[in-house]
Amino acid sequence: MELQYLDALKALAEPHRLRLCWLLIHVDQKVTVAEAMDVIGETQYNVSRNLKMLFKAGLLDQEKNGKWVYYTLAKQTEKHWLLLVDSVRQLPASQFESVAGRCKLRLGMRVEGECVVGPNSDDWIKLINL
Repeated sequence: MELQYLDALKALAEPHRLRLCWLLIHVDQKVTVAEAMDVIGETQYNVSRNLKMLFKAGLLDQEKNGKWVYYTLAKQTEKHWLLLVDSVRQLPASQFESVAGRCKLRLGMRVEGECVVGPNSDDWIKLINL
């Protein structure tokens, strides 16, 4: 059996990583660690570690652009990988409504499609406390 596929199954077995993967599937955009921190409400260490595990498991791609590392859903071509991603896609949205709404707000802070605000910024705090 393909070891990376087993790693993907293990990665998705953890609720925080499953939530991050679901989010990346549904926002269909690249996301930085800083943005994910604000959306998920976790520490930089935890978010970085979880995104890196999903990347190493073959579920995400990463791209460095300036000081930011952007994560996106990896393109899958093999049927078992497509079905795995689709199973995450089909999880009830009601379980992820709060992070989906926060993600939309956080990505709305971008300038020309790029992240320009670090985590826990005053602008972010004001936005979520409106």
